[in-house]
Order: sequence, then structure tokens, then C-alpha cells
Amino acid sequence: MSKFDDIRPYNDAEVRPTLDKILHDPELLQAIAAFRFPRLSGLIGGVLRPVIKWALQRRLAKVQNVEDFQAEVKAYMDKMIDSTSRGLTVSGIENLDPNNAYLFISNHRDIAMDPAFVGMALYNNGFDTVRIAIGDNLLTKPYVSDLMRLNKSFIVNRSATAPREKLKAAKHLSSYIHHSIDEEKANIWIAHREGRAKDGLDVTNPAVISMIALSKGKQRSLSEYINELHIVPVAISYELDPCDTMKTNELYCQTQDGGYEKDEHEDIASIAQGIVGDKGRVHVAFGEVLRGDFENTDDVAAEIDRQIRLEYRLFPSNCFAFEKLNKKWPMIKVGPDSMDFKAEAYSAEQAEFEQRLAEVPEDQREIYLAMYANPVSNKLSK
Repeated sequence: MSKFDDIRPYNDAEVRPTLDKILHDPELLQAIAAFRFPRLSGLIGGVLRPVIKWALQRRLAKVQNVEDFQAEVKAYMDKMIDSTSRGLTVSGIENLDPNNAYLFISNHRDIAMDPAFVGMALYNNGFDTVRIAIGDNLLTKPYVSDLMRLNKSFIVNRSATAPREKLKAAKHLSSYIHHSIDEEKANIWIAHREGRAKDGLDVTNPAVISMIALSKGKQRSLSEYINELHIVPVAISYELDPCDTMKTNELYCQTQDGGYEKDEHEDIASIAQGIVGDKGRVHVAFGEVLRGDFENTDDVAAEIDRQIRLEYRLFPSNCFAFEKLNKKWPMIKVGPDSMDFKAEAYSAEQAEFEQRLAEVPEDQREIYLAMYANPVSNKLSK
């Protein structure tokens, strides 16, 4: 037994029993049927579910531990990257040591794919994959929680409402993060804010840093504790956002109605769309390990923001949107290799972006364009 059993990922001994349990879960089988065969699942779901169960049992028969399970996840990820993106590129990882444990803090654009791409970048370069922070608000079904914890996810308690409960949960989470890095030498991924940056502006919430620092104790300074955690800022860039129209609609409703109420399973729909939707090119840029003197959590957040802004890779799509809003082309570098942007070299990409824009309701287009253009403005303002 561990004091972190309520939030930690599953260990090797728990993998096989958990798989055997969820492979008999009719809700999981129906969800897969609806995802893979949307037109047929309602008509012949009773026929599809046993077939899906048999196929999964056969595919996962040899999975006995976390490494085995993640090998299956990687095989799916490789296919997904091939079919829904134009490739994953990575920078900065050569400055990190595979023998060290790091706390990776990234910008947040996609619920599932942000940590997935960070994990892939690490795995492909000889590093251990990350333990992934995931809010309990996303774990709407028991099988979802089981699948996430099989894949090295740990639970962030966001359902607590009373101040005392919130503080207790935050201290527990902070202690687990420190325990993972300092004692278990395990890499951790956490987003730099709660909720995705739907407007394209990546700003670290100092409250995230405050939560992380809750375990430092009174004897250590903030700087000493932050240096001990080996924090690495990570900038994740997507040429195309699979959820761009969903995010645009949410922001539009907020401006029109003063708020937005999500459907019960909207986050799950966003996760699915983020996985299967077109991403264009994707770049994961690892920054430098945070070292130095920090007077407060705002200083730590500011350094994370500085590195994310510096390392973030722009794509032609960002420049097309910027030109639409500002009536001028930005003088800026784009792509994984940071080449000077020249509009005439990207006529095919521009036509594709124009086609995507045409499918957005006219009264929402300015919001849509700002989502893509804001990273350019952020770069130019540094």
C-alpha cells in the first residue's frame, strides 16, 4: 500500500487484472463500436461488441506490464501520426540526460495529444516516458480512468469544492510529483495551466507553480526546491488544430452569452477529435532546465513563459491568419528549421487554410483567425 494509491498510475502487477476487467466492460466495447463504426453501432451493436472484445483480447493477450501496454499505445501512435499529421519533429532534447528525471511543464493545446507527443518525443530518443497529470473531470467513466492509469496517468483532483478539500488535494498532488521525481526518478508531464489555451495565447498560471511548491517545506527556499525538481519548459506547436472550430465556437458563445456550458461528454468528443483530426506538422521543443534564483512563483511562471515563447515553432498557417487580421505579412521564421517566412513559397498551404476558413461561420472567423495569429503576435512582442 502507498499513500498515493488513490491518484498514482497502475503498477506492473495491476496491468493484467485491470485489462481483464475492462475488456468485459460493455460501455467500453460500445464506445469503441460507436467510434470505429458510427453508422453500424446503433443498428448492430450487439453483434459488433463480441467481435471487438475478441479482437482486443487477442491483441492484448501478451500484455503483462506497463511497458507492454505502452508498446501497444506506441504502435497506435505511430499509425496515428502517419495518418493525421505530416510528421513529428523534436528539438532541444539533446541537452537533456536520459538518466535524470524531469518535470516537463508544457503549453496546453490538446487534452490527449500534448502529453502523447511529449511522451513520443522522449521514447524515440531513449528517455523514459512521462507520468501524465489528468484531471478527474475527464474521467467520466470507470473504464476511462482505468485506461488512463494503465498509460502512466495520475489523477488531479478538480472535483473538490470546499477550500479545505482543495488545499488537501493540492498538497497530496504536490507531494506525489516530488516523490515521483526525487525518489522514483520518474519523468512527469503537467500542463502550465488548467484548460487549453483556446485563444492561442500560452500563459503559465502561477497557481500551478504554487501547487508544485506546496511540498517544499519551510526549511528550503523556493529557488532550491524548483532547482531540485529539474523543471523543463516544453513548447508544443501544431500546424493545424483539430479542434479549432470547436474552440472557436466556445469562445464565440462566451462573447455573445457571457459564458459557455459544456455538454456532458464534450471533453471526450474533444479528445477523440484531437486524436483523429488533421494536425499538419507537429513540433515539440524542449527548453533548458530551470536553474537560478526565483523570488516567487510569478518569477518561475515568467521564466517558463519566456522559454515557451522562445522555443515555440510557428507554421505558415499562423502567418496566413496574421495577414488576414493585420493586412501585412509578418517578418518571422517558421517551421521546425526556423526558416524565413515567404508567402509565395506556401501557396498550397495557403489554399488549404483558406478552405478551412471558409467552413467557419462568418461571424466566428475573427476569433478563429486570432487563435492562429496570436502565437505570431506573441513572438513579435518578445
